[in-house]
Amino acid sequence: MAERRLRLGVAGLGRAASSMLPSLAAHPHVDIVAAADQLPLARARFEADFGGRTWESAEALAGDPGIDAIYVATPHQCHVSDVVAAAAHGKHVLVEKPMALSVEECAAMTDAARASGIALVVGHTHAFDPVVRTMRDVIASGELGALRMIVNVAYTDFLYRPRRPEELDSARGGGIMYNQVPHQIEIVRALDGGPLRSVRAASGVWDRNRPTEGAMTALLEFASGVAASLTYSGYDHFDSDELAFWIAESGADKSPAHGAARRALGARSAGDEARMKAESAFAGRGVRLAETPAHQPHFGMLIASCERGDLRPSADGVLVYGDDGVREIPLPRGRTFPNKDGVIDELYDAVVRGIAPLHDAAWGTATVAAALALVQSARERREIMLEGADVR
Repeated sequence: MAERRLRLGVAGLGRAASSMLPSLAAHPHVDIVAAADQLPLARARFEADFGGRTWESAEALAGDPGIDAIYVATPHQCHVSDVVAAAAHGKHVLVEKPMALSVEECAAMTDAARASGIALVVGHTHAFDPVVRTMRDVIASGELGALRMIVNVAYTDFLYRPRRPEELDSARGGGIMYNQVPHQIEIVRALDGGPLRSVRAASGVWDRNRPTEGAMTALLEFASGVAASLTYSGYDHFDSDELAFWIAESGADKSPAHGAARRALGARSAGDEARMKAESAFAGRGVRLAETPAHQPHFGMLIASCERGDLRPSADGVLVYGDDGVREIPLPRGRTFPNKDGVIDELYDAVVRGIAPLHDAAWGTATVAAALALVQSARERREIMLEGADVR
């Protein structure tokens, strides 16, 4: 018997959607049939590339009777209203990270999903990466003893990629704390598998022309006793892909280009920058659907330390450093590039096969709570306790 196909609509045709569309298009059981975006050019390109229906708003898309689920890739501040609208029309949802900008918004989304009986999956983050899942499996096997410590270090050009004004405004969800740090939070949560106990962070706003957090270092302690050290800088000087075999976050081969994003941005006006961002998103360049990833995706340098060994991603799998030396666990490449198969499989399994998703509303809420705690810790210069919070 043929597997049921999932008819999917896409809300928001920006950079996140551009990155997700190749995996959606390559999925053997997903049909991309509709999309919503405010930009006429984006809608026209979608109609030309996918032959689907288009709408001007996520709410209108939610009312489309010909779709089963919606991938919500609108700006962060729109997530709550767009997810609630989808739920009101009985549409299952995959919502981009962060799930929302407050725990209260997460609760509204959770309540809406529960009331309508829809599946709600939160992602994509790099916790879905095959290398992270394989590291988690090795840890769970007990082969190297108990997990004790995790280190994740990422230095990128994030702050100097073209931005809309709200993306440089922390109060509206701009900067690294809501956009990049959730990747790190979810990676270490996936590896530990349990709740966080506390966080302590320091963050920095070091460029007055980009007035939002661009750097952070933090210590996260889990209820298990595992300690995770996270460092992120988006100031486009050192590039931590140098520590990852010169492979980009997406898994593509990469040439050293320190400061290239900063130089390309130069002294452009806000209007010029907005146009650059639009040109880099789906409306400007579309998507390439037939590429195969060169290597495994990753997020900076990641090391998990157990009692009897260490783990880290390699270019094409996971390196295991044990008492008897080093071995590599090779991993197959994804269906396409970038490889975001994991989150789409989780949505499909939840909707069609009734398998409860791991990265559900409770998971997404816990990540938002942790990110907000890091912001609070940096502001107040103290440890923030999470134990006992009403999140998983």
